[in-house]
Amino acid sequence: MTSMQGKPNTLNALGLISRLRRTPAEHKGHAGKVILVGGSAGMAGALLLAGNACLHLGAGWTILEMLDPASAHADYEQPELMIRLAKPNPTDSLSQEQADVLGIGPGLGTSKLAMEWLQASLTSESIPLIIDADALNLIANSPELLNALQARNKCYPSQTVLTPHPGEAARLLGQSTSDIQADRINALKKLVSLTQSIIILKGQHTLLAAPDREILQCEQGNPGMGTGGMGDVLTGSISAIAAQGVRHHLNLWEASCVAVQLHALAADSLVQKGTGPIGLTPSETILEMRTLLNNLL
Repeated sequence: MTSMQGKPNTLNALGLISRLRRTPAEHKGHAGKVILVGGSAGMAGALLLAGNACLHLGAGWTILEMLDPASAHADYEQPELMIRLAKPNPTDSLSQEQADVLGIGPGLGTSKLAMEWLQASLTSESIPLIIDADALNLIANSPELLNALQARNKCYPSQTVLTPHPGEAARLLGQSTSDIQADRINALKKLVSLTQSIIILKGQHTLLAAPDREILQCEQGNPGMGTGGMGDVLTGSISAIAAQGVRHHLNLWEASCVAVQLHALAADSLVQKGTGPIGLTPSETILEMRTLLNNLL
């Protein structure tokens, strides 16, 4: 990663969106197949939010591997989501499905089955992998999982993105959240060095970096985004854009940049229209992201 002093470069990824423009003959295969893993007992909403974001941001298929048996059924308000119970043989499940993009973490929990799905995800083939939420906490608590993450990035560079908020970053680095917030740039560099991944350090002025990239800072966003579920929306959004990017020539770094800026812009757009910042919801943000994305094509 390029060494730098002072303020990071400003994130400006909106010009990349034009690559997602579809030709008249395109079908769902051109938009990619995404598998999202999570939704433990009491946390199904996190995976549903990620799935809805993925669906509305344009993925061809969105498949939810739900860990909670009570929640692994069709969503009658969003029947387009393919929801199924996560099986105890994740390696076989992932091999059979042949996804274009894999995301894991929203509502994942810390059960033995969650660990098995994360391990299988980290040893999956060379496809974009988005890691968030409890998946990050599991890695922070397991040298074995951290080693698997590092090994994946050695074999498949630039194919894994981590999306920690300051608390998750603190756990990964063995520091306090206040330490992270006191020097976010240095924390970001440490996370890249530790994991060799693309890192999105969420928070006010979200930061992005990767081993071979300069640090970027998102100037958009507002305090209304500080609510449960916004990170799940970002995970689903990155997944959708990366899935389309497979055949529309956007790599995971570029997809991550687009998703971060689009996410923040949507929240700002809603506030400008009088929705929020107090009470701004992730579900509203998803629909605004879709509108902005199509307007920018």
